[in-house]
Amino acid sequence: MLAKDLKPGVIINYQDAPHLIESVTVQTPSARGGSTLYKFRARNVVTRQKADFSMKGTDTCADADFHRREVKLMYSDGEEVYFLDQTDFNQYTLPKADIASQLPYITEDLEGVRVLIYNDQCVAIEIPAAVTLTVTQCDPGVKGNSATARTKPATLETGLVVNVPEYLKEGETIKVDTRTGEFLSRA
Repeated sequence: MLAKDLKPGVIINYQDAPHLIESVTVQTPSARGGSTLYKFRARNVVTRQKADFSMKGTDTCADADFHRREVKLMYSDGEEVYFLDQTDFNQYTLPKADIASQLPYITEDLEGVRVLIYNDQCVAIEIPAAVTLTVTQCDPGVKGNSATARTKPATLETGLVVNVPEYLKEGETIKVDTRTGEFLSRA
């Protein structure tokens, strides 16, 4: 795969380990004949360490050798989260600390959750870009305050707190962007 085709969320093989691309910065040359540089911030999927590296647009890198499996959340205890494979019913375990940023978006009935298997070991999960969650607690909207786009904090079913428009009430379902944690729309 060419360096200019890499985008955030892609997993590549860098220094003989799978790395998840977190951000890409493009640096264009100011002189003729200069090569465009692509600066990447990536995270090693196995060790969770960050790596910063640069490549020319025409440089190539190999895709990481791993498998994605469709799973559902089974349960979580104090330190680990357990997932069930939907095709062969294998059970996968991940430490809660490794997926702490993704956990507030996962419910037991969430579709599209996948685990990444590298060397027959579960190393990470992927969640959909947007999820549907129910508002469990929020303050009522004040009548007459709808002339501007005001927001208020709302607690969702997983404990996540998101700023939502004032017109939303408890019990409504909303879509939330899992990359930014922002309200998208009503579901």
